[in-house]
Amino acid sequence: MTTRGVRIVMDARPLQEPDRAPLTAVYLRGLLGAFDAQPIPGESFALLLRSDLDDPTGDFERLEIVGRRLLPPTRFLRSGAMTVDPILLRGASLGAAWHADRSGAAGAVYHAAGAGPLPIAPGLPVVVTLLDLAPWEMPDVFGRSAAARFGRRLRAQLLREAAAVIVGSQATARAATRLLHVRRDRIRVVALAPRPAYAFWGDDAETVAGRTSASRELAEQRDRLGLPDRYLIYPGRYDARQDLATLLSALVGLASAGRPDGLPPGVAWPPRVLLVDATPADRAALARSAARQGVGDALTYAPGLTDAGRAALVRGARAAILPVVSEAAGLPAIEAIACGTPVVASSVGALPELIGGAGLLVGARDPDRLATALAAIWADDRVHGGVAAVARDRAESDRRTWADVASETRAIYAEVGIPEPAATDSP
Repeated sequence: MTTRGVRIVMDARPLQEPDRAPLTAVYLRGLLGAFDAQPIPGESFALLLRSDLDDPTGDFERLEIVGRRLLPPTRFLRSGAMTVDPILLRGASLGAAWHADRSGAAGAVYHAAGAGPLPIAPGLPVVVTLLDLAPWEMPDVFGRSAAARFGRRLRAQLLREAAAVIVGSQATARAATRLLHVRRDRIRVVALAPRPAYAFWGDDAETVAGRTSASRELAEQRDRLGLPDRYLIYPGRYDARQDLATLLSALVGLASAGRPDGLPPGVAWPPRVLLVDATPADRAALARSAARQGVGDALTYAPGLTDAGRAALVRGARAAILPVVSEAAGLPAIEAIACGTPVVASSVGALPELIGGAGLLVGARDPDRLATALAAIWADDRVHGGVAAVARDRAESDRRTWADVASETRAIYAEVGIPEPAATDSP
C-alpha cells in the first residue's frame, strides 16, 4: 500500500527575496519544483510568506497548497529578527498544521531550509535543511552584536531539538555534530542536485539538440562579455565565506612570476577570471582592490545571468574556482562537475568530499598554493586533462536530479511526521 503524503508547513520567504539568500532560494525552488512535477496523494503545503512582497509560489500549479500565511516583515530588525521570528513562526505553524488529517494527510511536519529562523515549540516535528555553518565556524564575523550571538545560540538549540536535520554530505554531518552538538541519529544526508541547466552534453544522439543549444548560448555570452576562449569562472557569493583576498594575492604572484614556458601565445597571463552574480557594490570593491594590486585586467564580471547563461559559462570554462573559508553545501562545485568542468577549491567543509578527483584542492588562505593550482589548471594540459576527464566521467555517471532529492526528503517527512499506530492489547 502506498503511504499517503504529509502536510508540509514551509517557510517560503526566501523565494520572495532570492538575492538575500540565493542558495536557500535555489534549494526551495528545486525541491518544490520536484514535488510539483510528481505530486502524491494526501500531500499538501501550507506556505509562510511575507505580507509585503509578491508571492512567487503560483508557479507550482500541481501542488496542493492549502494556505498561505502572511507574516509581517522582520528583516528590518536585523539581528533582532532571529529572536522575533521564532515566536511568529510558532503561531503560524500551529495554525497551518491544524486538522491536516482532514484533508487526507497522513501527518504533518514543519520544514525550514537555510539559515533562517526556526519556530519555538511548534507543536509538530521540525525538519531542517542545514545549508550553512559559517555562523558557527566564524563566530567572530557572524556574532559581533549581542543580538546576533543570542540568535545564533537560539538557532543552535532549536537545531538540536529538531526531529531531523538534513545535510548534503558526510563532512557537513560531522561538522554539525561537532559544532552544534546535533545528535548523529537525527542527521540525514541527502545530497544536493544540480539545477536542470547544469547538464553534461555527451556525443549521443539524444543530447545533440541540448549540446547545440548550450554551445549557442556560450558563444552569445562570450561575445557579450568579450571573453577569451580560455577563462576560469568563480561562481561564489561574495561575503565573509569567500576568500577573495587570497585569490587576488595568488593572481599577483602569478603575474610577478612571469609567463610559463610553453603557454600558447594566444592564451592570456595571468589567468583570466570571470566572476558571476556579483552585486554592483561587490564589483566596485573588487575592481578597486584588483586595480590597486595591478591585476584589474585579469577580472571580468557577468551580472544578471539566467540559469542557462550561467550554466553555459560554467560549461565553457577551463575550470571553476572556489577559494572559500566556509562551505557546507558545495552547490557550485556540484553544478560545475555536472557540466564536466573541473574545480579548483579550498580544502574546507564539504568540498573535498564533493570534488574528489574532479579538481585540485588547496588549503584556505594560502595564496602560494592557490597560485600553484591555478597555474597548473591554466597552463599544464596534462594536469588539466586528468582532472577534466574525472569531471566528465562523474558528469556522465552521476545523473542525480531534484526528483531524487524530493524522494529522499519525502521519506524523511514520513519517518518523522506520520504518527506511529496506537498499540492495541492482544485479545
